Amino acid sequence: MKIRILGGHNVETNNTGCNSILIDEVLAVDAGALTAKLSLKEQKNLKAVLISHQHYDHIKDIPLLGMNFYMQKQTLEIYTFRHVHKTLEAQLFNDILYPDFSKQPPEKPALHINIVEPGRTYNIAGYNVLPVKVNHSVPTVGYQITSPHGKKVFITSDTGPGLEECWEKISPNLLLIETTCPNKDEDFAIQSGHLTPALLQKELESFLKIKAYLPQVILVHVNPIFEKEIKAEVREVEKSLDAKIRIGSEGMQLNI
Repeated sequence: MKIRILGGHNVETNNTGCNSILIDEVLAVDAGALTAKLSLKEQKNLKAVLISHQHYDHIKDIPLLGMNFYMQKQTLEIYTFRHVHKTLEAQLFNDILYPDFSKQPPEKPALHINIVEPGRTYNIAGYNVLPVKVNHSVPTVGYQITSPHGKKVFITSDTGPGLEECWEKISPNLLLIETTCPNKDEDFAIQSGHLTPALLQKELESFLKIKAYLPQVILVHVNPIFEKEIKAEVREVEKSLDAKIRIGSEGMQLNI
């Protein structure tokens, strides 16, 4: 399984992109950097996009993907759960901000929306995909994606602390987990459903206690304003856990 980080931050700048993870060039998790980082040919190779929640930095490229697939007379499969679909219908797929490519063209819409339920496993684009609830400020799921060869990656998307029930359900070789804020902003992180390095350490300790191992860990959704500070604090987490933790960057490629 080849994983490429297209966007590994929570905001977009000239050299950072919002969250988008690409698996084997065909399956994407979240749509924060798909059109900015992928050529038209690469976009056309996409078989499916999994959406974790409704926040703008995770859905912003869906309308532009719709336009590109519409112009190429192709259909892109979008997967998310019912709450997000209702929000997209009301706020985004409404022909006000942009054309509703989930209905255009009528005979074969450019975007086909599929509903998944947390806790159930689905076969999507040849992968077993398990949505699992995480703890964010709005309903959110992470996705465990299992390749045909049995390799597993879990992408938390945005989450705050308290992931014990989540850890019970998954067994990844690779964990992409958010760490948005530095330790000084712990109160804000907890209130808004995010992690700091100190909170991350507690969640990884919980994972280790429940699963008796730690997977490879990559941090995403990092705020670039505080990235140096977060990196320094993560080094302390590494020492405490005797584990290697890397911060994801745009263009990073991982193999499991």
